[in-house]
Order: sequence, then structure tokens, then C-alpha cells
Amino acid sequence: MEIISGGVTAPKGYKAAGIYAGIKKKKKDMALVYSVVPAKAAGTFTTNLVKAAPVVWDMKIVQEYGAAQAVVLNSGVANACTGALGVENNEKMAAFMAEELGLKKEEVLTASTGVIGNQLPIEIIVEGCKLLKKELGEDAEHADLAAEAIMTTDTCSKQYAVSFEIGGKAVTIGGMSKGSGMIHPNMATMLGVITTDLAISRELLLTAIREDVKDSFNMISVDRDTSTNDSLLILANGMAGNEEITEKGEAYDSFVKALHKVTTELAKMMAADGEGATKLFECSVVGADTKEQAVILSKSIITSNLVKTAVYGNDANWGRILCAMGYAGVAFDPDKVDLYVESCAGTLKLVENGMATDYSEEKATEILKQKEVKAVADIKSGSFQATAWGCDLTDKYVYINADYRS
Repeated sequence: MEIISGGVTAPKGYKAAGIYAGIKKKKKDMALVYSVVPAKAAGTFTTNLVKAAPVVWDMKIVQEYGAAQAVVLNSGVANACTGALGVENNEKMAAFMAEELGLKKEEVLTASTGVIGNQLPIEIIVEGCKLLKKELGEDAEHADLAAEAIMTTDTCSKQYAVSFEIGGKAVTIGGMSKGSGMIHPNMATMLGVITTDLAISRELLLTAIREDVKDSFNMISVDRDTSTNDSLLILANGMAGNEEITEKGEAYDSFVKALHKVTTELAKMMAADGEGATKLFECSVVGADTKEQAVILSKSIITSNLVKTAVYGNDANWGRILCAMGYAGVAFDPDKVDLYVESCAGTLKLVENGMATDYSEEKATEILKQKEVKAVADIKSGSFQATAWGCDLTDKYVYINADYRS
């Protein structure tokens, strides 16, 4: 597997565009990802009972058709909690984009992000669809523009791509995502679009993405808020020319490995870019009795506000980590826990068998000052492990969300 430049346009047969339509103030606000040939389509969506209109639309397309050729996205307006008019406007956005591309509206997936409760400015959307068609391109610059256009409070765009071989054919997977706040998934999180030129059955594509999110996007959190708009979409157009994957085996495993590399890196970018964050906080729980136990404990640690503020303050307040583990809702023996902190500045054992070691506070502070910090909790009761990603919690998070609509 090789990490390559580019995002959604890296695989064969994909074009993209990102433009300023006028939904937001002076920032790009509409994007398009387009496959030149029909593609298999799959996705995962928010488990929030309050689902935005584009989420409902995409769920229907994925379940009933399993194919699409384009994804049109807007930022600035979430089109959530907008009633029948919101549903109508979302369908119009799909239809307008389809008309420009010469497709049926059912071949166009939609995604929206931004303020909840506002209606889509449909006149602006119409003109935006025309401009998106005009600006379509297949180079990395167009992928950059699309990734930029879906940002809200993100401070940077998020893209990743890899290439690998299946049956002697070069296969590529590329992706883009956005997410900085309202990040606490129970499926995926955010808006994300992944493209691949792999030939694979609809059923296995859906299986792969649903299984993958359990260890990638499902393992990140910024603020414990699960969005109404979370959507992760994947298109596979088969243009790599490999023999279609129709059953699990070596070829499928190669695809799954590459897919997980893309989704994990995108997930980590999102966690690191949490609203107001200054560092990525990774937590691994090892030595667990079951995978579920490790998942629950690791996520409890990265979502604890007290742990997150300690990470921000470079404070090795390890008692907060054990506390977060203790209320997670799964059993473990506190007297067997070993706890480490790690970064590019080194590794330090803070706790052994549930009690503090004679560690250096100065060294702990140095480790915690880095841009990427990791905690490892070994509960020494089994062979399972899990890793979750979050970020520190700063006063800037409050400022960003206090005037989000301003």
C-alpha cells in the first residue's frame, strides 16, 4: 500500500468541484463529487433520531438502489428540522444537480452541514449546481476545492488517498471529510465521501464500510454531541479493471486494509481539528477481556471533560483517567491497571497496579506538551484492545459555540 497525494479525485474516473455559491459569507459552500460512470454506493448514517433531510434521502438511495454517480454537498445550512419543505428542497437540490449532469435525481446523493433549522436557499442552490458542473475537474486542485467547500468550523480541510494492487491491477481509494464540532459518532460522524475505482459487489461494499466505521469514525469524539447530519458515503466505479470482488478472501481483505487506512487517517484529522483544540489525544486500552470492554473504556477516557482539560493543561492528573474508566459501565480490576503516557517526547509509566509510580512530573509535562499525546491503559485481564481518538478541551471551544450562528 502506498500513500499518495490527492483526495476524492485520486481514483480513476472521478471529478470534483468546490465553489462559493452564496450560502455563507465569502467562504466556499458547495461541493460536487462525480463519477464519470455509474458506481456502486454504500454509506453509514447518524443514529440520532433527529435526521436531516439529506440523511433520509441518502439512506433511501443506498438501501433501495445501491448505486449513484454523484454527491452534491453544501455547507452553511444543515437542512435539519426543516419539515416537509426541507425534504422538498433537498430533493430539488438532487434534481437540479442531476439535470446539470444528465442523470436521474435518484443517482445523486446529497449532504448538508451547518446551522440546524434554516431552510436551504433554493435559488442559490440552483445557481450553485450550474457552477459546480462548469467547474468540475479531475486533478488534485479540484479535490482540494471540494474538501474546502464542505468545511464549517474546521480550521483545515481533510483528505487522504492510498493505492494498492488487487489481481495485478492498481486500485486507488481517496477520501475527504469535514468535522470539528458536534462530533460524537455512533455510526460515522461528520460528512465524508470516499471514492474508489475498485470493482466490488454492492453487498460487500456495504459490509466493508459498516464494519470499518466501528474502528475508525466510531472511535472519535470531540464533544459528545452526535450530529443530525452524520453521513459517510462511498462510491466504487470499477474503473481499476480488477475482477469484481463478490466474496470475502484475499482481495477483499486487501481492500478492507486500505479502506481502513483512509478512514482512520481522516478520523484522526477530525479529532485533532476539534473546535478550539490544541492537540490530538489518543487512548488505547489493552489487555481487555473483550473488544467491547476495550472500546467502552477507551471512549470513556477520551470523552471525559476532566481528562480533556488536564491534557490541555499538560497536567498528568492520572486519577481522572482511572475515574473515567470506573464509571464507563464495564467491570475491570482497578488494582491491576498500568497507565502510560506517550508522545514524541518519550514514554512514561504513571501508574502500576492501580497506584502511582515514582514518575517525574517534569517529564510528564514535557510529554503532554506535544501536539499528539497518547495514553495507554493496560488492564491485564485478556488479549483484546481498542484505540479511540479525541482532543483537549479549551476555552476556545466555548467561544466558538457561544456565537456559532453569528
